[in-house]
Amino acid sequence: MENFKSTFGTLDNERGTYYFTTTQSGLIVGLLSIGNLIGSLAAGPLADRVGRRIPTWLACLSYAVGAVVQISAQRHWYQIALGRGIGGIGVGGLSVLAPLASSESSPTNVRGLIVSCYQMSITLGICLASLINLGTEQIDSTASWRVVIGLDFLWVLLLTVGLIFVPESPKYAFRNGKPEQAKSIMATLLGVDQNHPGVVQELKEMEANLKAEQSQESAAPWWEAFRSREVRRRTLLATGILSFQQLTGANFFFYYGTTVFDSTGIKNSYITQAILGVVNVVCTVPGLYFAQKYSRRLCLVLGALWMAFFFIIYSTVGQFALDRQDPQRTPGAGAALIAFTALFIAGFASTWGPLSWGEAALVCPARCRATSASTATAVYWMWSFLLAYFTPAITARIDYLYGYVFSACCLAMSLMAHLTLIESQGRTLEEIDTLYRERYGESELGSLG
Repeated sequence: MENFKSTFGTLDNERGTYYFTTTQSGLIVGLLSIGNLIGSLAAGPLADRVGRRIPTWLACLSYAVGAVVQISAQRHWYQIALGRGIGGIGVGGLSVLAPLASSESSPTNVRGLIVSCYQMSITLGICLASLINLGTEQIDSTASWRVVIGLDFLWVLLLTVGLIFVPESPKYAFRNGKPEQAKSIMATLLGVDQNHPGVVQELKEMEANLKAEQSQESAAPWWEAFRSREVRRRTLLATGILSFQQLTGANFFFYYGTTVFDSTGIKNSYITQAILGVVNVVCTVPGLYFAQKYSRRLCLVLGALWMAFFFIIYSTVGQFALDRQDPQRTPGAGAALIAFTALFIAGFASTWGPLSWGEAALVCPARCRATSASTATAVYWMWSFLLAYFTPAITARIDYLYGYVFSACCLAMSLMAHLTLIESQGRTLEEIDTLYRERYGESELGSLG
């Protein structure tokens, strides 16, 4: 935004315009992801120690403090960067806690749908932010960007108040020696009596699963869990799932969106981002249905193949058919790129977008699920930082050929999902944990290493 650049940027005396240096842009963008990484690493051990609700409140507080630091900035760009880093700690923590608490508190028959709504919320947030930016960017005052940042407090307020009515995770309560509390929470969440057969059966499965774990390992600090090959391999698998969600290349389209839409006469980048945001939201809806009705493992395999196919076509058309110096001269190629962009987003938003968060949480071992999930999420945010920081430089060198790298990642994703994931559709958390423990456990892999 022009006012934002004139407030925090550097004046170019020759052109009379304001700009940000590469270092400034990198830090303003990148410190958010660094904060995300720190927050996600801290959330896991804290959630294992004190539960899911208290760390969520702390994450909200961090996010609010970050917003205060940013909105109070006057002339120093590094105050904006610092505020984004502080707010990022809260976002990183929530990226662990929200899908974790949702998966542990959801009934088996709707767990996939509920956890997938986490990604739907992300896409709605991106779309709403794009529309708000579009509505405020023409304001000729600091309100153009202060209003946008100030709206952060609305989401903090909604989540903070909502947590008052949300009970602790029943899985956490049971594993910490409070079976009666776990029973009460499950009955409340399901809207049934505490002696309902569904509640009793799930408690029995929790107890059997806990005894099976205790027979393999004695109580130990959380970091001791990673001495187990099973835990290391399952954490690595969860990390791979979330890493590949970043390596699909979805953000590539946001970097190239302006160029693509410019070929059809749309020159306002705010409109470009709003269009991409709307497409992302609309295409996430089928993903919620797929998560509930079909094999999630198969959806991930087919979704990765779909994305690889359209990314290859997209990159080929962009590199060899589009006039990148004057896109208006190749309107057919531009129209094709827009179509392939939409088709790629449809594949991502309906498969890996909503499903990967839930599957990553399910892969993590029950006895250290929060810590394992936080490790995987931290790597996810590390990839976010690396892609945000290096993609502009890479695309400046190899242009649309960069898409072939993401295509290869998509093919690798499909192979990983096919070979390593266990179908979670219709199974309880305890059943899934047992199946992964049997596949990757010490009984198959030998002694601790």
